[in-house]
Amino acid sequence: QLRLQIGLHPIDPSILVLVNNDEPRAHWHLLKLLLLLIANHLLSAEAAQHTKESYVVYMGSPPSGGGGVKLAEMMRAAHLEMLASIVPQEQRWLTHSYHHAFEGFAAELTEEEALALSAHERVVSVFRDPVLLLHTTRSWDFLDMQSGFRPDGGAPQASGDVIIGVIDTGIWPESPSFNDDGMGDVPSRWRGLCMQGPSFKKSSCNKKLIGARYYGDQLGLVAPNASLARVALSTGSPRDDVGHGTHCASTAAGAIVEGANYYGLAWGAAKGGAPAARVASYKVCTEDENGCSGSALLKAIDDAVSDGVDVISISIGKTATDTVPDLLTDPVALGAFHAHQRGVLVVCSAGNDGPDPSTVVNSAPWILTVAASTIDRAFHSSIVLGNRKVFKGAAINFSNQSLDGERYPLVFGAQAATRRAPASEASNCYPGSLRKRKVAGKILVCIGTDSRITRRIKMLVAEDSGARGLVLIDHKAMEAPIDTASFPFSQVGTDAGAQILRYINSTKNPTAAILPTKDVKLFKPAPVVASFSARGPAALTEAILKPDLMAPGVSILAAMPPMNMEDVPAGKKPSSFSIKSGTSMACPHVAGAGAFLKSAHPRWTPSIIRSALMTTGVCLDQSKPKKIVCIFEQNGRPWSWLHAATARNNLGLPVASSSGAVATVHDMGAGEIIPLRALNPGLVFDTTTRDYLDFLCYQGYKDKVIRKVSGDA
Repeated sequence: QLRLQIGLHPIDPSILVLVNNDEPRAHWHLLKLLLLLIANHLLSAEAAQHTKESYVVYMGSPPSGGGGVKLAEMMRAAHLEMLASIVPQEQRWLTHSYHHAFEGFAAELTEEEALALSAHERVVSVFRDPVLLLHTTRSWDFLDMQSGFRPDGGAPQASGDVIIGVIDTGIWPESPSFNDDGMGDVPSRWRGLCMQGPSFKKSSCNKKLIGARYYGDQLGLVAPNASLARVALSTGSPRDDVGHGTHCASTAAGAIVEGANYYGLAWGAAKGGAPAARVASYKVCTEDENGCSGSALLKAIDDAVSDGVDVISISIGKTATDTVPDLLTDPVALGAFHAHQRGVLVVCSAGNDGPDPSTVVNSAPWILTVAASTIDRAFHSSIVLGNRKVFKGAAINFSNQSLDGERYPLVFGAQAATRRAPASEASNCYPGSLRKRKVAGKILVCIGTDSRITRRIKMLVAEDSGARGLVLIDHKAMEAPIDTASFPFSQVGTDAGAQILRYINSTKNPTAAILPTKDVKLFKPAPVVASFSARGPAALTEAILKPDLMAPGVSILAAMPPMNMEDVPAGKKPSSFSIKSGTSMACPHVAGAGAFLKSAHPRWTPSIIRSALMTTGVCLDQSKPKKIVCIFEQNGRPWSWLHAATARNNLGLPVASSSGAVATVHDMGAGEIIPLRALNPGLVFDTTTRDYLDFLCYQGYKDKVIRKVSGDA
């Protein structure tokens, strides 16, 4: 009897084909190849079972009573004891211990060890530590105008007692948006830290930026005998070297900065939604934007609740393709539930995978999920053809070309294709598809029919080919222009693009120039649902409206570390402000609005704040029902209407999506936020923790699991 074994895995002889000496040698080589493939597969599977990965062990609500360092040490000891029952001592590593808002820990485990821990009676769920992604001043003025009130018309001013926790890439403390001039003492209930690190001292915090923590891979693994004090001294820094966290924090609660601008664009006063609020920064993402650790995000939420924040802003999440099996293995949903349970409003971005349906993320019903919209400001870069026709395109560029200056030859990408490149690739500016000698010194025209090649990639291809500029013909995402610094770039729709191509084909020597960007204020229509903004319904909770509402998230000016050289125009220094788009930018608008309402109504719960923001939209007249349930205020009196209404834009027409169709609840939820109207909503709905536990029951979770989650076990 033939018996073969590879590693620990026996091979069934029936899969082998015996070969005699008369068969061709090719057959024997095929058999050897088959054996090698089988061996590789089995050895890989065996290695995977013994490879250590980061896992989160979630144990529900923490035990009641006690607090402080002593309790933290006791809980950590208990978590290590639980690990000891499964993991050998020399391989026992604890990365995070959760014990404030909820209980659990993160540790390096093999697949077998994780499976063993999941069977423990105190454990609710065990899941791999996911990698989450970032969902990357005029906006507040626009929201004030939409409200129908003057910004200086006697509206209540936010107090300095509200604290917003921003979980992101860290913070740049020197930004003028975090100046504490005129601010009173830090609220006595604040229990947070200002952690030190390279280029970040305790003195970097002030009465505005009152706390700063950092987590993630910077901390490394914590050995069993390491104390909490040693963990705090691990390498790392709260400083933001990416800019995303600084931008979001200043959007939510930045101080008023007069004369803010981005190289002359978007000039005005920059401010956050709650400029008097305090900011606490929690850094969970790496400097190179490779992602954000789910276990670190859970620890940040746990700390933020204990520190005493009122609102948490999270512009982080999975993509629509990274499906989450259930709510109890989603770190954002888990942390947000326990924060809400303790009276902290959690606001999250909806994701940037729109406009396809069912792309919304961060969709747990206790999360305030935010879609992105445009504001009444646009950035236009005109294209001037040799026949003097002018087309307005969308772009942020600081071109040195001018209306009366030199014109450059125009060439369509398909006309400059290499011998081996299909015309379809060259027309889309596909990398490697263009002949440089046919493009150099000319303005290149490309189309956007291949979604794999982003606008920035097309720009880099054109720049690398020696082009003097790029005209992109693509109607998608025109409302969110990209920043190309000094490189002349402009994006036009299909109608304008067709005229430009006709000009190229009908003219012997077609020429053009791309002019530098100008900002257009009071642009109409606005708001419009951004094309990238993720749409509902949520795949996990289809019966719950998601996103909840919409806020400005396109071309938002906010603070930025003055160190990024990538998009700096020639001869300029890095700017202290930047213009960015994404539901990441919409999220802190709502966090700031929530803090504003909390300061005016300190007793309001997270559910009441969300309800007030969702039920105070600008709606159609009652006699003209449309498609959206809306409850709002008219003439100072609460007015409920359960048929439906559609939010209006600044033309008095129904808000549209990026396609031009009337926006639906799956595009914008309850509509665009109007914080000033939400101060007096008239009618609110206060959803309780009990309601959310009933929801979990309806979703099929067992009573024993729900009791652990709630703390009633």
